[in-house]
Amino acid sequence: MDLVYQAADLFRSIEDRARAGEARAEAAEQAQLEIIAATERKLRDASRALEEARRRIESQQEQLDAAEFRAQAAEAEAREAKQSLALVEDAIRRRLLLTSGHDDHRSTAVA
Repeated sequence: MDLVYQAADLFRSIEDRARAGEARAEAAEQAQLEIIAATERKLRDASRALEEARRRIESQQEQLDAAEFRAQAAEAEAREAKQSLALVEDAIRRRLLLTSGHDDHRSTAVA
């Protein structure tokens, strides 16, 4: 009978170790699934953040392009204004020279 009890105890011990091993394996599997789920959430969050950053960069690039276009247009307008001013200055000089030239002829004719 002792041998039967020893065999039963040995069998129970083996079963207990097997159940403990299964419990550890299940706990490890559950932990692994939780890690995978957390990693997937973090990847989705990172993907969303990257997409948002990409959209902001594109928006800023569009704003930069628009600012450059406005700057080029302003430079062109400034060049045109400078040319117009030069033409006006030239016309005023000619008018003044013509007027002063006529005054010189009048003063010599009177004398």
